[in-house]
Amino acid sequence: MSQYMNLFIEESNEHLQTMNDVLLELEKNTDNISLINELFRVAHTLKGMSGTMGYTNMADLTHEMENVLDGVRNNRIKINENITDVLFECFDALDEIINYIAANGKEMDKANDDLIEKLRNLVNVEEKSVQEESNGKTQKIQLDNYVVNVINEARNKGLNAFNILVTLSHNCMLKSARAFVIINTLDSLGDIVYSNPSAEDIEDERFDFEFSVILVTDVDKNSLLEKLYDISEVEKVEINLVENQEVQVLEKEKAGSENVIVEEHKNIDSIDSKDMKSDTKDKVKKVNKVAKTVRVDIDRLDNLMNLASELIIIKNRMDDLSGTSNKEDMLQAIEYLERITTNLHNAVMKVRMVPIERVFNRFPRMVRDLSKELNKRVNLQMYGESTEVDRTVIDEIGDPLIHIIRNSLDHGIEYPQDRIKLGKPETGNIVLKAYPDGNNVVIEVTDDGCGIDFEKVKKKSIERGLITEQEAEKISEEELANILFEPGFSTSDTITEISGRGVGLDVVKNKIESINGTIELESQRNKGTKFTIRIPLTLAIIQALLIKLKDETYAIPLSSITEIISVNKDSIRSIQKQEIMLYRGKTIPIVRLDKLMGLETDELLEEYIAVVVRKGDKLAALLVNSLIGQQEIVIKPLGKYLSYIKYFSGATILGNGDISLILDVNSFV
Repeated sequence: MSQYMNLFIEESNEHLQTMNDVLLELEKNTDNISLINELFRVAHTLKGMSGTMGYTNMADLTHEMENVLDGVRNNRIKINENITDVLFECFDALDEIINYIAANGKEMDKANDDLIEKLRNLVNVEEKSVQEESNGKTQKIQLDNYVVNVINEARNKGLNAFNILVTLSHNCMLKSARAFVIINTLDSLGDIVYSNPSAEDIEDERFDFEFSVILVTDVDKNSLLEKLYDISEVEKVEINLVENQEVQVLEKEKAGSENVIVEEHKNIDSIDSKDMKSDTKDKVKKVNKVAKTVRVDIDRLDNLMNLASELIIIKNRMDDLSGTSNKEDMLQAIEYLERITTNLHNAVMKVRMVPIERVFNRFPRMVRDLSKELNKRVNLQMYGESTEVDRTVIDEIGDPLIHIIRNSLDHGIEYPQDRIKLGKPETGNIVLKAYPDGNNVVIEVTDDGCGIDFEKVKKKSIERGLITEQEAEKISEEELANILFEPGFSTSDTITEISGRGVGLDVVKNKIESINGTIELESQRNKGTKFTIRIPLTLAIIQALLIKLKDETYAIPLSSITEIISVNKDSIRSIQKQEIMLYRGKTIPIVRLDKLMGLETDELLEEYIAVVVRKGDKLAALLVNSLIGQQEIVIKPLGKYLSYIKYFSGATILGNGDISLILDVNSFV
């Protein structure tokens, strides 16, 4: 079975993601039967897959989940908060099992006996509760307008409408085949106008041991019982006449849900089957979209990326050669090669691009669990999930976002009673938004909570010696916001498991800057807080400006450059040992790169070349000896032995074979 392991893990993860999404939706809309049907299908599929692979613990758990969901589908169990909580526990257990299998190649020995017992108790307790509730009351069947009209028309013609519940023997090996025989028998005696679960589910064996149908017929109840009990492996049959008070018309939005099925009818005196078929086609037909995606081994994609990288290096090499050669065909070859490499680069990047939805998908469940734990009401809104970024960026951005959202929940959003006092709605909002912006992707996390108390930040900063009292009088809120990103800084008086706003924001900042991204913070007291993260689309191939420092060549990412200007030596000033200059009405710091890199010369220049770079709203001027030009470069990591070096984000190989270090702009600004 090892050859199917990767496929099993990938498909299981997809099904678990579906289960998570459906459970979150079900919690908001417990009456939606299509969500129950979807959950049942996922549990059934996982049971079959795990059983085939020989993972008995997983198969046992999903089987018990099926029993609960089947009870809900057949109105024997009423969905409530307790049931959804237990189903979420099952999801967590299944997720743990899949992760263990992925890591160890086998199922964990620990069985989920406690969880299975909970599921069995749910079936027993809830079924009993529903049965007691329904005693003396008429059980209502939810049908759409069309089926109700068919039943009423049949009654007017003197026909009966029977609700038939069939229970198969638990020893039945081929449930779908047995159900097919029963449905064919009933179809020969009348017309089936409703089926629960749907005909498709019954055919695919996505049901436990019970199903029900509504049959319009002129045959009496006893004759039906006799015919059905003649079929083997039928354990029990219940037949009840459908009365007017038992029929409940579905709301418009539920009318197309999968539990309402009108089978293909034969001609009988009371029903025009031609009209029925055409009407049914319009009302009930469900179009399934086939996902046009292909699973590709990531190692193969990385190999493809390396090939594209080598092509770009060769192109740069040929570019150098063209400077010493006058052959026209050489230049044409370079132009042709440039077109190929650009197209290949774009094609490879598209293959590597994945929607940021992969990261966003984990947050609804996290927000749901934390809001319950904190006794807060929180609504998470997500936009731009289809925004695509490079796979390597996806791997890095998840943890920082988790930390920011947890902080928003814990110390951003107020308790319901506090929000009411402030004139806010009880339910707080956290908005997670992603959108492309040139060569970057912007991710915004906004909450409408209490915001950051900058006076408290100021006080804590003075206590920790980060600023003096004199500096505190002049410091701006923007500068105070930056102090929150200092290591270990926190405004929280108590340490909680979820952590206070500010704790660990230095880790968030370092993580984002490690992928050449930036993070900004805006906050208004009692209005809310907004984090804005900018990350590059890709970390593999970038446009860069090549510069000279003495005899060495360095690269600066083009996305970080605002402008290149000339600076006269007289316009450079020094304040508190920091050189500054006036740039478009704003004072910005000057960084002498040659001095920083240990390449300083005694030569004094009248005029300098300055590359103005930015990090968020901050600017700095990097003084360089000379400019070489713009070039597309391949980023190569420095490796773990050089990872501690502060000013470099990587290296690249130039066309002449030399190595050029790529400057990390974030470390200068």
